[in-house]
Amino acid sequence: MNNNQELENLRHSAAHLLAQAVLELYPKTILTIGPVTKNGFFYDFLPKTNFKEEDLPKIEERMREIVKRNQPITQKEVRKEEAIKLFKDNPFKLELIAGIPDETVGISQQGDFFDLCRGGHVESTGKIKAFKLTGLSGAYWRADKENAALQRISGTAFKSEKDLLAYEQRIEDAKLYDHRRLGKQLDLFSFHEEGPGLPFFLPKGFIVYNELINYMRELLKKYDYQEISTPTILNEDLWKQSGHYYNYKENMYFTEPIEEKTFALKPMNCPGAILIYKERPRSYRELPVKLSEFGKVHRHELSGTLNGLFRVRAFTQDDAHIFCTKEQLEDQILELIQIIKTVIDKFGFDKIQVGLSTRPKKSMGTDEMWERGENALKHALETAKIEYTIFPGDGAFYGPKIDFLFVDSLDREWQCGTIQIDFNNPENFDINYINSEGKKERPIMIHRVIYGSLERFFGVLLEHYKGLLPFWLAPIQMRILTITDEQQAYGQKVLDLLKNLNIRAELEKTSNTISAKIKTAQLEKIPVMIVIGQKEQDQNTVTFRYNKGEQEFGIKLEDLPKKINELFKK
Repeated sequence: MNNNQELENLRHSAAHLLAQAVLELYPKTILTIGPVTKNGFFYDFLPKTNFKEEDLPKIEERMREIVKRNQPITQKEVRKEEAIKLFKDNPFKLELIAGIPDETVGISQQGDFFDLCRGGHVESTGKIKAFKLTGLSGAYWRADKENAALQRISGTAFKSEKDLLAYEQRIEDAKLYDHRRLGKQLDLFSFHEEGPGLPFFLPKGFIVYNELINYMRELLKKYDYQEISTPTILNEDLWKQSGHYYNYKENMYFTEPIEEKTFALKPMNCPGAILIYKERPRSYRELPVKLSEFGKVHRHELSGTLNGLFRVRAFTQDDAHIFCTKEQLEDQILELIQIIKTVIDKFGFDKIQVGLSTRPKKSMGTDEMWERGENALKHALETAKIEYTIFPGDGAFYGPKIDFLFVDSLDREWQCGTIQIDFNNPENFDINYINSEGKKERPIMIHRVIYGSLERFFGVLLEHYKGLLPFWLAPIQMRILTITDEQQAYGQKVLDLLKNLNIRAELEKTSNTISAKIKTAQLEKIPVMIVIGQKEQDQNTVTFRYNKGEQEFGIKLEDLPKKINELFKK
């Protein structure tokens, strides 16, 4: 049994432990389901009287009492008729039993407690030691608002107390370094009631935003991308042709009719790129055509789902659409994998996971198209020596895809790059190229994003770096701090030199003590402080003080370009 399966079994058993504790304390409670989740487990209950937050410590204490009993956990199969008798007073379990096609169902038991279960447990309750209840929330039976309202108790469990403590520390760090908190503290962005879900980037934040674009723009130049810009608002008929109107209408913003025509804010960039491709005949000699766009899109998200920069109603996608021949497909995918890996490495994400999603039951295109697309994705991943997991049937109806996920410093997974093959839009928009035989042929279209949402990526970076962005990305890279006012003129000379080197620097002009100036700069997450006292002025040098406390003395002014170049490489 692998470590992941062991942890899943432990958490599955912890969910049953929770249910047993609740029934012992509140015997009139009706149980529903209690699955394992990515970070723990939960159980949904229909209590006689609603639970309160202050009930959780009492429930957790009872769980610990049951652990001390060290009750064996057994699993057996019983006939459905017997299971129906066991759960005759529980309509939720009866509904589940009715939906099981087999003649028998699984029953798990520990002490007097039993539950409907497919199995996968630890040997006894005594094995469940490192656990914690984490919250109380509302839920609906089978996640349907039309069904019974339930209460969900969530928790987590680990194989050791050390792992649990590490998890709790990550949770505390996540609160401490929440990007919304950092955005306000560092004057990067804000949100206002006049535009819910629409971020306002302040001067410092817009520097970071633009530096992210500049980095990507320079990288794409090396791969012969052509940058375009398409309108934010386009005719409703275009969205009907692309299929967005019929499949995405509830998430789109529409105008009142203008001159008897209705327009919509674009939720995607692809139709605009297709119109540019179609502007003139294309020859096989110019393929692949690689069109990149930092396109602003708008999508209506429910107000309850908005979450800082992570979930907004307007965001910028670092989109690209590639039109290529079928012979070029695999090489283009290989190139995209290399670009995505370069970006992931640039930001210091050293753990990545890759998923390949294949043809769903409802799909368009021929078997040959899908086989070619899926094989191209597989071969490219294998050529690049990237391990991947296949997700059968998880592709879009119009083509297979690869998703790249990375793990941040708080051990959370984020989706970064996506490479999506599209068999649908070339047909929908009747796009083609003239092949070597002078005949029209459909190109293959590839959609790809790397940052995904620029806004979300910004938020992820803030939390990943805990506010202290890399030198090249920081809005203020250096701050000059003089020990006394007598060094201000020399400080101005150093500032002029830094600006000539295109460094985002500023000179602190307050009369605060040097320790107060340093503390302020540290709180503002300035990567490098240049400290100047009488000694530095007399010797025509500066002292570098890095945000985390390290210092470098006696740096000559003529050596500043070299030292700064080293900082950009870190």
